[in-house]
Amino acid sequence: MRVALIHPLIKRTGEGDRNRLDSITLTQIPQEKSERAVPSLKQKSRFNAERLFKGILLLFSLLILLIVLAIFFELIRSSSLSLKTFGFSFVTGRVWDPVKEIYGALPFIYGTVVSSLIAMAISIPVSLGVALFLTEWAPLWMRTIVSFLVELLAAIPSVIYGLWGIFVMIPFLRTNVAPFLQETFGFLPLFDGPFYGVSLLSAGLILSIMVLPTITAVSREVFLAVPQELREAVLALGGTRWESIRLAVLKMSRSGIIGAVVLGLGRALGETMAVTMVIGNRPEIVASLFSPGYSLASVIANEFSEATTPLYLSALAECGLILLAVTFVVNGLARLLVRKKSA
Repeated sequence: MRVALIHPLIKRTGEGDRNRLDSITLTQIPQEKSERAVPSLKQKSRFNAERLFKGILLLFSLLILLIVLAIFFELIRSSSLSLKTFGFSFVTGRVWDPVKEIYGALPFIYGTVVSSLIAMAISIPVSLGVALFLTEWAPLWMRTIVSFLVELLAAIPSVIYGLWGIFVMIPFLRTNVAPFLQETFGFLPLFDGPFYGVSLLSAGLILSIMVLPTITAVSREVFLAVPQELREAVLALGGTRWESIRLAVLKMSRSGIIGAVVLGLGRALGETMAVTMVIGNRPEIVASLFSPGYSLASVIANEFSEATTPLYLSALAECGLILLAVTFVVNGLARLLVRKKSA
């Protein structure tokens, strides 16, 4: 194209101007080549920067995997003596006697599971109710205040919950709730026997308050993500407000609700200080919720500094390994449920 444009000019000009046009053409060609080379250098540098950024992100992801594997390896190494000594009987054993060096973790597993189930049975309906109220009915000014209070509950340290449980919740349970439960449901094994205050019921109640902000906050965000058009479609077909919530909001948010519940259950399983202060710390398996109990996290926090023998330390490390394994199993089951509901 450039030759075609310049050639007529050469014909119309004289011989003296031809050298000047040739010099202009020759000086423009290297400049165009350099201009064409600049974008390729920029693309190459951008490609290298993208590869570097991708490598950094991959390194961070592998770092998380390495941390988890390192925790598993250290717990297995520390509990190797207990694993060799007791084997699977450590999980099924009901006796915990450091003097005779007989260790069984079943009372701690029982206390952890029972207190967590009590917490989830109380916190799930309350949390979902609060989240639905904030997203569907509450006015803007109330929504802001209640959301702030829910987030404030999540920021309170666990030791504060434990102190509140000892000085406020347990006296209230002893004078008001426990007598009512004994009179009304005393025929059930769950509410049999005297209520001393520190018990599985107290641990479950304090855990329900602690996991409530987690489930509420996540559920609220999930409900807000549901398109408004789905609610309006149910109302347009003649449905009530409850039917729009049940068919549009709750049905579309099943996977998110399961995720919120799993997050709350994870905190309930691993909570230490507040549970230690109100559960009673007695390694026994009793059907009554009024009886004291023990949890895996509590026994590690209470007795790790007192462990003097290698077998004692190894048994406590195996308790930590069991707690970590239970957490992984719960999260794995939750992911399967989420995939099944999403399919």
